[in-house]
Amino acid sequence: MKMWKKVLLTLAAITLGTSAGISNMYAASSKVNSELKQKGELTIGLEGTYSPYSYRKNNKLTGFEVDLGKAVAKEMGLKAKFIPSKWDSLVAGLGSGKYDVVMNNITQTPERAKKYNFSTPYIKSRYALILPKDSKIKDLKQIKGKKIVAGTGTNNADVVKKYHGTLVPSSDFSNSLAMIKQGRAEGTVNSREAWYAYSKKHSTKGLKMIDVSSEAKPVNISALFNKNDKAIQASYNQALKKLQKDGTIKKLSQKYFGADITE
Repeated sequence: MKMWKKVLLTLAAITLGTSAGISNMYAASSKVNSELKQKGELTIGLEGTYSPYSYRKNNKLTGFEVDLGKAVAKEMGLKAKFIPSKWDSLVAGLGSGKYDVVMNNITQTPERAKKYNFSTPYIKSRYALILPKDSKIKDLKQIKGKKIVAGTGTNNADVVKKYHGTLVPSSDFSNSLAMIKQGRAEGTVNSREAWYAYSKKHSTKGLKMIDVSSEAKPVNISALFNKNDKAIQASYNQALKKLQKDGTIKKLSQKYFGADITE
């Protein structure tokens, strides 16, 4: 009887030791924790009103970057905590220490690179030219002098100007498409992802999309970090690499966009 008691106690000790080992294996390093706003948590800033990247469904936060944020945090040995913020204060909030990282369809730009660090890209945002189905326009070179819709101050508007289109302002994608259908514009420059996301829920009858990334270079979309948070950035990139390799990000892309937007 005493022998069996010893065996059981030994087995219990091994089990506890193994469990602790597994727990520690997935826990964030002390260096990462020292940089975090809250130990054990990856605090993520996003809009929460930008479907399908992050939005509310039945009053619950969901979306491509919400699911991706949770998956990355888990791989880092952390719990994801989301803080929805308005776009005009989102990046500034990172600088003031409101969160550890911003995930909000952030484009890599030289201006942002001066103040912040980027993760490895997780989306390749490709420019698209959206036109009436019977339009004879085949590429960006042919929009010269044509009425083309794009949001003022956006990368899309820059592309329209570069190719000498006549800019028609509109910041709402669905409104831009309506303007084309009504004949108030001859096309719009936007992202391939916007078209895919819209097509999942709405009719695009009478319209067509042309990928023009051979003319307008695709844009890298990444998470954004403070310059001093090198350990968080490195750990995030390591987690992201694993999720890219095992197909998780591609699956999330198909779920929210109905297409692979990772390449």
